[in-house]
Amino acid sequence: MSDVRVRFAPSPTGYLHIGGLRTALFNYLYARHTDGTMILRIEDTDRTRFVEGALENLLKALDWSGVEIDEGVMLDENDQVTEKGEYGPYIQSDRVKAGIYNKYIEKLIEEDKAYYCFCSQERIDKVRDRQKADGLTPKYDGLCRSIPLEEAKERIANGEEYTVRLKLPKNREISFEDRIKGKITFNTDDMDDQVLIKRDGFPTYHFAVVVDDHLMKITHVVRGDEWISSTPKHVYLYEAFGWDAPEYIHLPTVLNEDHKKYSKRNGDGMVEDFIAEGYTPEGLINFLALLGWSPDSEEEIFTMEELAKQFDFDRVNKTGAVFDKRKLDWVNGHYVRDLSVEQLAKEIKPFMVESGMIDENYSDENLNLLAETWQSAIDKFSDAPKLSKNYFLDENEIEWDEEASEVLKEENTKKLVDAYLEKLGEADEIDEEFAKTIMKTIQKETGIKGKNLWFPIRAAITGSVHGPDLSNVMLLMGKEKIEKRLNYVKENF
Repeated sequence: MSDVRVRFAPSPTGYLHIGGLRTALFNYLYARHTDGTMILRIEDTDRTRFVEGALENLLKALDWSGVEIDEGVMLDENDQVTEKGEYGPYIQSDRVKAGIYNKYIEKLIEEDKAYYCFCSQERIDKVRDRQKADGLTPKYDGLCRSIPLEEAKERIANGEEYTVRLKLPKNREISFEDRIKGKITFNTDDMDDQVLIKRDGFPTYHFAVVVDDHLMKITHVVRGDEWISSTPKHVYLYEAFGWDAPEYIHLPTVLNEDHKKYSKRNGDGMVEDFIAEGYTPEGLINFLALLGWSPDSEEEIFTMEELAKQFDFDRVNKTGAVFDKRKLDWVNGHYVRDLSVEQLAKEIKPFMVESGMIDENYSDENLNLLAETWQSAIDKFSDAPKLSKNYFLDENEIEWDEEASEVLKEENTKKLVDAYLEKLGEADEIDEEFAKTIMKTIQKETGIKGKNLWFPIRAAITGSVHGPDLSNVMLLMGKEKIEKRLNYVKENF
């Protein structure tokens, strides 16, 4: 195994977002490409935003997607949260309880690289409001930077509330090399003296992430490019501790179709929504891999193993990638077509039941026939009820499309419907023999052929002149439903 160690380190502040899954995926693919290690760490130091059940949802979503965790937080065989690895705990709140961060913050304070700040939130807000009004970048004004350490310790002993801030050097350029974006430079005068320890004693993300990445021997930090402006603070912290910084890789933003951030806050793109819509894990993962990364070929359909073999950050785009749901449907459709009819039937059944089209006792034979009939048109499992609904609705609920409505008014339609009804009356049921021969029989009796034959019959039975194999449709609907449907057409068109 190589020494490459990557981590996905989400906060349990809600359900897993599609942008988060892509970040996890790119970490995972690079770990597999380099024979490295994929670590999952949970960054839950912001207790105000903690959401109950979010951790379990995250782990189940990763498990569903096929993004495997080698080390850190994971689910055991009983779906219980557990941890594996020698650098734990892997949940930050547990690391706080274990006192892991204490000696590191004390070191920075003793070396005058961090300081105690006693300013109230009210004062900080006023300072920032004034700076905004003056057209300045809002940031902490450094009031507490010069308080002598002994005086600060006395104030703490007297019960004053405090935070600990990073003491950035004045007017200093901090540069780092990003694998995707190239060299990035910030001046410390444009940066804030970041809070490292909050009033509640919990470390902030910026402090804990550096300590944890160092202690867990992370070699590559792969995250969204919204973290670029924070990276100089992290780079400086590495320097302050005398540690080697990891390599930074900031991924392009996932954009919606309006080219704005595909945001969790707007309720866009939660992974559980894609699962609920009936996307396959393989389809979603294949699509996400191509969201900002391009393979060294024209291919677009890949297994996870094929993705890992080809994946490298050198082919990741610098600019944002648009989440195109039509492309997702196209990619996912490939995986639907590859399923056996029986497997597809099993997958669409819950969606058919939920829609009220069928109940749990619907026959496997008919469900398999339904899956076979629509397999070439289903892109995600939730498509099945929409595509097949006219087979299950009562005749007064069916929706005839515009083209079908026009065809049903044509003079030959009544003649064809009557011919079909006559043959239907002679049959005990619609079996395979009837379904396969009825149209030829009507053609011989009426002399009508081609689309002049097929369009009216199909329109009368299904509500559309286009669709899948009509003999399958007849078998699915059965004699009684078709009889009622055709009589309704005679009376209403």
